[in-house]
Amino acid sequence: MKTAILASLIATAAAFAPAKDAARTTALNMAFEDELGAQAPLGFFDPLGMVADGDQEKFDRLRYVEIKHGRICMLGVVGYLLNAAGVYLPGDIDYSGTKFSDLGYGWDASFAVPVAGALQVLAFVGLLELAVMKDIEGTGNEHVGDFRNGALDFGWDSFDEETKLTKRALEINQGRAAQMGLLGLMVHDKLGNVEDFFPN
Repeated sequence: MKTAILASLIATAAAFAPAKDAARTTALNMAFEDELGAQAPLGFFDPLGMVADGDQEKFDRLRYVEIKHGRICMLGVVGYLLNAAGVYLPGDIDYSGTKFSDLGYGWDASFAVPVAGALQVLAFVGLLELAVMKDIEGTGNEHVGDFRNGALDFGWDSFDEETKLTKRALEINQGRAAQMGLLGLMVHDKLGNVEDFFPN
């Protein structure tokens, strides 16, 4: 009788034990394990399962977005740190005599730009997005995010394939770091302690 009770208690306890995760080694999940950007320490990182179905087109679109946002954030971090160091464009931002240096940096500068200036920036970025910074089919683009489009070449074609892969991997990693870096700068700027991170 004691054995039967013990067995039923073990079975009851086993019902509430966490289930063992099945190993994810299907062909679909492994489809992108060797893609550029699947690097140490995380390897291929897709916690939301956005490309778990192995869709190459979806993966390429997400990679394009990752590279684009990484490039934008690299510029953002450099701009933020330059302005924080006191380096600004010379001259005035508007006809009323407001200097670029009067805007400050970070969130303060974002909201201090006159409306006409913000609209000009928005129009310029829209022009870049729609007409310039895009992959044009049939122009010799080698990979997602290659915006040379047969017109620009800063020596890229002179690199061997291994060097090209290394440079692309560096850009992806630096873009990821810049995205986190800009997020950190903006959060601490809003908290009011961003100056604690700058050397005196």
